[in-house]
Amino acid sequence: MKTLKIALIPGDGIGPEVVSEGVKVLKTIEKLDPSISFSFTEFPWGCEYYLEHGKMMADDGIEQLKEFDAIYLGAVGYPGVPDHISLWDLLLRIRKEFDQYVNLRPITLLNPTLTPLKGKTAKEIDFLVIRENSEGEYAGVGDWLFKGKTEEVVLQTGVFSRKGTERIIRYAYEEARRANLTLTSISKANALNYSMVFWDQVFDEVGKEYPDVQTYSYLVDAASLYFVTEPERFEVVVTSNLFGDILTDIGAAITGGMGLATGANINPERTYPAMFEPVHGSAPDISGKGIANPIAAIWSVSQMMDYFGEEKWGEVILSTIKEILNEKEALTSDLGGQASTSQLGNRFVELLSAKVSEVGVSLE
Repeated sequence: MKTLKIALIPGDGIGPEVVSEGVKVLKTIEKLDPSISFSFTEFPWGCEYYLEHGKMMADDGIEQLKEFDAIYLGAVGYPGVPDHISLWDLLLRIRKEFDQYVNLRPITLLNPTLTPLKGKTAKEIDFLVIRENSEGEYAGVGDWLFKGKTEEVVLQTGVFSRKGTERIIRYAYEEARRANLTLTSISKANALNYSMVFWDQVFDEVGKEYPDVQTYSYLVDAASLYFVTEPERFEVVVTSNLFGDILTDIGAAITGGMGLATGANINPERTYPAMFEPVHGSAPDISGKGIANPIAAIWSVSQMMDYFGEEKWGEVILSTIKEILNEKEALTSDLGGQASTSQLGNRFVELLSAKVSEVGVSLE
């Protein structure tokens, strides 16, 4: 039996509510598949922890997390704690300490009724954004000079190392080759005459090793337009940290909203654990009401199963999401239903169990 150790950081706002439903799915998999078991350890880190202890996580938190196979994060952020503290002292700290330099955001239309784009189908909205996850504008490099004076100056430096740029671009080329898909690079070299010129140069250099991969390059403003008007242009996308952050929210909008947005933070060398998360935020305005949509958190479990080499489970979870999206009464209010968070989760595991039984999924 494969025993996988999962660190749970439910976090803030609706985080604990949606993570609970994801854990429900993992426990169902454990019941259905005799070859897999999970152990869960929950950590109380987040904004409430910060208000009590003056820090977002324990001093030895990174050392504690090293022992796990994966981290399952709910959400970070809550009123009363500045966003730059909640983000930098927990989520970004984990990403950086564990060198999770690959961020995977699937932009996939799971149900044709969910897109606001007229006439677009699931076939036309189905691509993967590979976002550089460790440097760029999020490297935390800069300065704040002459605070409060008329000469006040703020510097935010984008960091693009040869190592960091080449490894994310190479990862994207490998993914495009493996899946036999096109690869699109998104940058802004006409205006950012150092960082993005360098990005484009590395993209071309690495591309010489992958003559079988068809490539495209767009400026980020044009790409933003095409995400909305012609999403069918994209199959695999690689872009920088900041641009990826913005573009993937556009991607979420065209596939049904942030309640369906998921992300994986990966260290491909597996020196450190990966982290999986719904990326909808903590939504404090609906926290505790039992109406949060847990589908993104469940989709995160699908990504986790893929990471563990259990792709069949990843596929079954994703197909079950597609199935439940056809049951309006089983959905939460943001998707037009009236179900609670836990009711949706309960129905999901019913469908998952039935699907495994019906199709006789091979679990070997």
